[in-house]
This record gives sequence, structure tokens and C-alpha cells, in this order.
Amino acid sequence: MPADRKPFRVLFVCMGNICRSPAAEIVFRKQVDEEGLTDAIHIDSAGTIGYHAGKGPDPRMADTLRRRGYEITGRSRQVTSEDLRDFDLVLAADEDNLKDLRRLDRAGTYRGKIRLLVEYCVEKEASHVPDPYYGGQRGFEEVADLVEDACQGLLDSIKRQIG
Repeated sequence: MPADRKPFRVLFVCMGNICRSPAAEIVFRKQVDEEGLTDAIHIDSAGTIGYHAGKGPDPRMADTLRRRGYEITGRSRQVTSEDLRDFDLVLAADEDNLKDLRRLDRAGTYRGKIRLLVEYCVEKEASHVPDPYYGGQRGFEEVADLVEDACQGLLDSIKRQIG
């Protein structure tokens, strides 16, 4: 990456930042690293609520990802209006998260960069990434499947943008 180019910044957002958005951050980070783009793409995640601030990913989500070969990292934090300004793309897990992000963007200044993560799915069709928190293991596997697909589509899209 040229020294004068800033990294492309991606923020993944769900409600609590312990299941879906950290899963996307972890999966996308590995995909980016494997492409040798670590310096070109900055990745983070946050939640629309701060209830779990400072906590790591949900143990069930972490176990699901670990079994798929991912290194588990990160701590929960709440999304801020500064995040909307600072990130190039803010990707919500579902429509409720999208609405919360749009409310945070009162003036609509950043509307064009706030999108649903599933818009980047290539193989799978889904309207949102479902919250697995109150379900069983199948829900965590479904989240991992959707996130892996969407993150690959996202990476392909960003690679086209940054050249």
C-alpha cells in the first residue's frame, strides 16, 4: 500500500458485540491477513448497546469459530457517532442494528456507508444475520456460515475499490 494512502476502515455492528459482529471481525481479519492486506484494511466491531462492554466474544461463538480455525480476539464496545465518521463502511447484522445506526446518524451524513452485512453474501441468501444468543449450536453455525460468505464478498469488493 502506498505510504500516502490510509487503510480502508470497516466496522461490523450487532446489538451486544459478543456474537455476530465479533464473529465478522474475526473472520474478516483472517481473510484479510491471508490476502496480505493487513496494512490496507483496518477492522473493528461494536455493539449498539454497551451492556457487554469490555467482555470477549460469547463462549459459544468463540468455540464455533475456534473449531473452524480462527483465533479468538477482541473486546466488546459500544458504537459511537465518531465511528460513523471514522469508518469507510459500517455493516449492521440486522435491520434493528441498521435502524439504530441510522438514528445515531441524525443528520443522515453517513447514510451511504451504513449497510447490512448480508448485502455482501455471494453463496447464501439471507435478509440478515440472525442473533444466535438465545438459540442452540445450530444458530452459531448459521452465523459463522453467513459471516464467512459475506466477509469473502466484502473482501472481494474492497479489493476492487483499493486496487
